Amino acid sequence: MDPILNFLSNVPWWVWVLIIVLIVAIRDRVQRHHTISRNFPIVGHFRYWLEGIGPELRQYLVANNREELPFNRIERGWVYASAKSENNYEGFGTDRDIYAHQHIFINNAMIPYKVEENHPNATNKYFLPCAKVMGAFHKRKKPYRPASVINVSAMSFGSLSAKAIESLNKGVKMAHAYHNTGEGGLSPYHSHGGDVVFHFGTGYFGVRAEDGHFSMEKMKQLVEDNPFIRAIELKISQGAKPGKGGVLPGSKISQEIADIRGVPVGKDVLSPPNHKAFTTIPEMVDFIEAIAEETGLPVGIKAAIGKLEQWEELADIMKTTGRGPDFITVDGGEGGTGAAPPSFADHVSLPWVYGFGDLYKLFLDKGLADRIVFIGSGKLGFPGKAAMAFAMGADCINVAREAMMSIGCIQAQVCHTNRCPSGVATQNKWLQRGIDVPLKSERLAQYFKTFRKEFLEITHAAGYEHPCQFKMGDIEMNVDDHNLSQELNRTYLYDKLPVPFHGMQELKDCLYLGGAKSNLKTN
Repeated sequence: MDPILNFLSNVPWWVWVLIIVLIVAIRDRVQRHHTISRNFPIVGHFRYWLEGIGPELRQYLVANNREELPFNRIERGWVYASAKSENNYEGFGTDRDIYAHQHIFINNAMIPYKVEENHPNATNKYFLPCAKVMGAFHKRKKPYRPASVINVSAMSFGSLSAKAIESLNKGVKMAHAYHNTGEGGLSPYHSHGGDVVFHFGTGYFGVRAEDGHFSMEKMKQLVEDNPFIRAIELKISQGAKPGKGGVLPGSKISQEIADIRGVPVGKDVLSPPNHKAFTTIPEMVDFIEAIAEETGLPVGIKAAIGKLEQWEELADIMKTTGRGPDFITVDGGEGGTGAAPPSFADHVSLPWVYGFGDLYKLFLDKGLADRIVFIGSGKLGFPGKAAMAFAMGADCINVAREAMMSIGCIQAQVCHTNRCPSGVATQNKWLQRGIDVPLKSERLAQYFKTFRKEFLEITHAAGYEHPCQFKMGDIEMNVDDHNLSQELNRTYLYDKLPVPFHGMQELKDCLYLGGAKSNLKTN
């Protein structure tokens, strides 16, 4: 045995390398799964390696500042700098093609709105609550006014890591915003003091009976045990894949997630496309009213927009009965935190600007626009796009990927693989180590505060005190050249209904909601 070991130990290292290369080459020639490797042994592997790092190569070396999708380098840089409280300005003018199709222009006033010394924004430049109250029209027992016009959109524990969820929740507490749970149920990581909107879908995770149906008793107990739940959102569909149930890969299902959701460990979780609790629009309205009655909370729905016939049926029921959702979250077809087949992500449901315009106009024509708090969700986490959304009728916006970027997401686009390098969208404990929760929560809060500050500055530049005062005519959008650019009301053929607003001071003084003072904070 010793002579063999001596012989092996004296073999030069380069001979071992050649042996390994020869083994790989033989394996490549024999295998039948990969044509390139079979035809080009050894060197064919470089093709697959380059393909694997293609997104990173394009992101850092190939694409220009404005070229990438879903978020280009300038957009990501603005979120990162805002979250870190760094200089987020750009010099030497914009490098965006301002003559491009669908470019947005905000019409500024000749004399901007003046913030007087006794104005709430004179002492708090981040103070920007929602001008409407969820549940006010239907006289819910516990109406809710969001203390921030920008909030965290539906992203579940499971899709995101425990440390990411905890960072988001602690961040919204600092920013006085709310945190939508996503459809994965309420986890301990949602319970760090931030206001929560409990969101559930067809899987009924967190409020699921043993037979997989919805449990009203569990819903009541959940709300009773967690008073920080301020509203409930029923998911009808989501922008990434409307008409298709959610999917959480088995590789992401830990014991903890399985316990919260009530599902097996390690197996793909497939939510069905349809709800078991209702099958028609009238039944959905009954379901919403039952939850609102049992919990006392405002209840809303989230959906991507396509056909309008059933929305019209909903509007007719609301008009004739006075019953229905307190808020509607409109998700754009460009939605991205949910993994989806390309055919769905690329083609099913309308982009936010088209879908929201169609839906708002329908409710406006029915005389119902004042009853609903409209929430926009779909790449709106930038002040300029938010101005467009508010001019079209949105009252709040929810952000998902922008919030993820504020806590470290680098747009690696591997959310569905459990290999997120930033630790945000993975259940891998080693990868999650990179998330410093106190630091990341501060960055989420700072991003929200910077957003509200700049959004207010744009609002004041347009001559208004609050974004709810934006009108369709305040925004223009390129259709072709400037002579053919159109104001939003001419583009989408409606005028937004004015939102009742009597000054920031009244919001600061806390409007009385159902006899109880609002708990808005202003710091």
